[in-house]
Amino acid sequence: MPARRVLVIGLAATGDAVVRYLHARGDQVVVLEDSPTDADAYLERRGRVLALGVDLREGAPAAALRELVEGVELVVPSPGVPERHPALRAARDAGVPVRSEIDLASEHAAQVGHPRVLAVTGTNGKTTVTTLVAAMLSASGVPARAAGNIGTPLLDAVQGDADVVVAEVSSFQLVFTTVFRPEVAAFLNVADDHLDWHGSFDAYANAKARIFEHQQPPDLLVYNRDDRVVARLAASAPGRRLAFSVDPASRDGLRVDDRDGAAVLVTENNVALAAVAALPRHAPHDLANALAAAGVALAAGGDHRAVIDVLTGFDGLPHHIELIAEHDGVAFYDDSKATNVHAVAAALRGLPALGPGRAVLVAGGRNKGLDLRALRPEASRLRAVVAIGEAAAEVDAAFADLVPVVTASSMRQAVEAAADVACPGDVVLLSPACASFDWYGSYRERGEDFVREVRRLESGQR
Repeated sequence: MPARRVLVIGLAATGDAVVRYLHARGDQVVVLEDSPTDADAYLERRGRVLALGVDLREGAPAAALRELVEGVELVVPSPGVPERHPALRAARDAGVPVRSEIDLASEHAAQVGHPRVLAVTGTNGKTTVTTLVAAMLSASGVPARAAGNIGTPLLDAVQGDADVVVAEVSSFQLVFTTVFRPEVAAFLNVADDHLDWHGSFDAYANAKARIFEHQQPPDLLVYNRDDRVVARLAASAPGRRLAFSVDPASRDGLRVDDRDGAAVLVTENNVALAAVAALPRHAPHDLANALAAAGVALAAGGDHRAVIDVLTGFDGLPHHIELIAEHDGVAFYDDSKATNVHAVAAALRGLPALGPGRAVLVAGGRNKGLDLRALRPEASRLRAVVAIGEAAAEVDAAFADLVPVVTASSMRQAVEAAADVACPGDVVLLSPACASFDWYGSYRERGEDFVREVRRLESGQR
């Protein structure tokens, strides 16, 4: 292909992968980094792209962007670069194509015929399902790796030696796709999230639906029939469709069936996968994730026995309703990954599997434009709420007339306050419904801080 002049916006892990790929194919690359830092990871990437002879513009003023964009043939924004970014507005005005990194990766895989690309999206559960599918295929003897939003940039993964790459893809990535075509895609759910970025729920949902937009009749979409928005959008999928459901009334597709009085996960062909009782986690969202993962893995050539073994041996991921400790009869769970209302509601509805009592919810952080009052129907499951972070006042307003609310100014205060109000049999649940970027660099850092404070409490260091 002829060389192009390409603008890459952002020099985090994804931008770095894009720069290396484009440079290797002979393109002339310009990188725009709005927020350069002195962090070691950034300085390493900076040194690498400068050594390649890449034109790096750090903190370029908005006024200079229009001329910069008009001089390129393609713009590749990193995930999270909003559509309102001045460079993207300038690209739209100038008619310059804008494409995401996953689009380039899909194009590359199609051109060289390797690897096969599968994809998973949804408001919640996509990391779990991506992990499960990769594990199921690997256990089946199919060289597979998880990539995309889960960690390794998809563009790096498709240049590796895996036969199958299972990509976790976000709405930020999907919104800028033009050819992205996974052989099998999973569409898990859609609920309010990232409304501050997309501007509306419909725009967010439609971005998610782009996971199947470029599929063709041989391709497969595995979708959640129980989610009305997903089911409506999936009706327009151009390829084959396979539904999954945890509704007891479901009679086809991947579902939960009654076999001699026992709940069993079954395939669309009525073949049993695993008894629900044999799964380490069996809240409704856990069952939905299991069905989705099994559907994708089996469609991609997974072995039935291997799929069952992975399902019955999978005990969840860090920061996903993870049991940290039991102290004075109270169970402490880290669900820091729950950065939206839908995820918190799912965690609270799974309480019977966590403990016999009620929950003390630790919630708050940086709100993403979500209405936290949507959690009010879950108040009957709560003993109290501990509000943290920038959104503490919004958390308080959502619950103050329903259950006691305490505001904490640090994670240490939050854990101690939650422990003080919890009763034996209760659960203390860090499930914030918000992003972490007010106090922390990531949801992982937030979860790790919660774990440290729970351990400190355990040791009696109050």
